[in-house]
Amino acid sequence: MKSATFTAASALAIATAAFVGVTASANAQSVEMSMASTYPGSLTQLGTLGQRISDQIELVSGGDIVIEFAEPGALMPALEVFDAVSTGAVEAGWSTPGYWIGIEPALALFGAVPFGPEAGEYLAWYYFGGGETLLDEIYSQYNIKAIICGIIAPEASGWFREPIESAEDLEGLVMRFFGLGARVMERMGVSTQLLAGGDIFPALELGTIDATEFSMPAIDLNLGFHQVAGHYYFPGWHQQSTMFDLMINLDLWNEMNETQQAQILSVCGDNVRYGLAEGEAIQFAALQQLQDDHDVTVHEWSPEVLAALEAAWQEVNQELVDESENYARVWDSLSTFRDNYEQWGELGYLD
Repeated sequence: MKSATFTAASALAIATAAFVGVTASANAQSVEMSMASTYPGSLTQLGTLGQRISDQIELVSGGDIVIEFAEPGALMPALEVFDAVSTGAVEAGWSTPGYWIGIEPALALFGAVPFGPEAGEYLAWYYFGGGETLLDEIYSQYNIKAIICGIIAPEASGWFREPIESAEDLEGLVMRFFGLGARVMERMGVSTQLLAGGDIFPALELGTIDATEFSMPAIDLNLGFHQVAGHYYFPGWHQQSTMFDLMINLDLWNEMNETQQAQILSVCGDNVRYGLAEGEAIQFAALQQLQDDHDVTVHEWSPEVLAALEAAWQEVNQELVDESENYARVWDSLSTFRDNYEQWGELGYLD
């Protein structure tokens, strides 16, 4: 009889707990977001990594979080995504912090750094060297929660119609260029334009620009730059690695519960892993196709040109440190970390 009483009480407790659980689940607010992208969803890595966030978060959350990927221009022009997320005109955005150098110069240091770190060192600084805290502080000034949600391998540094034999050959060119690297090219006498991915080929074909950089071989191949400019330059001095972020309106982020926030953070962490591995795996086939099928001439910058570019970067960087308090704080954090990392990098890795 004692056993039967215990069983009945246990059953009642279990039923009550189940009811409470169902009620709590029913009262939990699901999250639906439109995510405006600066990259077409079909574009290798740059767009497909954004699409992957949308797919994975729905799986991981069991449908509790739905992020709808919106193509560039569907909700607003690609380069207006920052302002839209900041004001709440759209809930989320997929981009790279480097696009917003004109709004907040410090954010460019979270996109790609000329003569900067490779992916492993960059991520080490971001996660364990103070970078993540600084990113939070700066984006919060614009009512945005940003999460690094992707990183890719080195990029190429330009498509040109004619070979570039010296730094002087750059003077007078009109070139699409990105982020901090654009400031360096301007110092080299290049007139730069920041164009979204889908606008580059028409501008190159029509002669509105003389040259362009955009991304890595597997991405550039898909955009067809080789049809107009047959000289392809490496290394990507301006982007040894590039980070991408999921921007969420800060008011909406603060309304989410801890589980929802953790699910988004986990999906972004996995996207970083996936994007870096994929980016390293797909370049050699693309390079082979560009050279064998499209007669592209691959060049490496001479030591003299690289030295001139690095000298120009030092000047540009110091000016930004002097002009922007936020930039100076981020640069101090990153450069201090890199100075400390240098001994490990030299001892632990083969040249």
